Order: sequence, then C-alpha cells, then structure tokens
Amino acid sequence: MSIRTDKWLWAARFFKTRAQAKEAIDGGKVKVNGARTKPAKEIKLGDLVEFKAGWDDREVRVIGLSDTRRGAAEAALLFEETAGSLALREEAKKRRISLGPMPVSSRPSKRDRRQIHRLKSRDST
Repeated sequence: MSIRTDKWLWAARFFKTRAQAKEAIDGGKVKVNGARTKPAKEIKLGDLVEFKAGWDDREVRVIGLSDTRRGAAEAALLFEETAGSLALREEAKKRRISLGPMPVSSRPSKRDRRQIHRLKSRDST
C-alpha cells in the first residue's frame, strides 16, 4: 500500500493544509529517501522523509499510512523521528532560548533615531 506524499504530510499533521504541503514539496523543501519529490509521488512504509517545518529541519521514517487527517495522537503513530533529527531540533531550541526574546519591531523613538544618525555619520567619515 502507498499514499501520495502531500496527503501523508497533511494527515501526519506536519502541514495545516494539503495546499501548504504541496507548496513545500514544489519548493524543494521535502525529500523522500534523499531525493526531491513531487506531490503525487507515492510513499511507502519505511521511507525516510526529510523536510523543513517552520524553523526546524525534520527527518522522519514512515511507519503508518493514512489519507485522512485525524487527531494528533493518531497522527503521531504514522511516523518515527530519527535520533539525529531529534538531537538537531533540541540543539536549535537551546540556541533560540539562549538568544532571549526577539525585539518588538516598532518605529524608532527620537532617541533611537539620534543614535542611528550618529552611527551612520560615523561610518561615512
């Protein structure tokens, strides 16, 4: 038995819609067994699927097939994440936490503008 790659990624809850899964595949962000794939490519049990989901690169082995989207608990039974992928995600998570919260993007205050102008005038001389 096999199933379309875009349907499986959607059913395993890696993407909210099949359209998003298809877009990721067309953009070259999804590989099956190390090779770029197409949305209609059939995946089978035991295939290794690599993809970028949000900030994380994930690598999962297909251990179940489904073409219907169910709850998260059932979706977790469709795949098994590799140890290397888990380690990389944990390392990236620690790195993001160590950076602290990202600054809120708003207009610079009068003080900020003065500092920006000072820096720019210093660079040009």
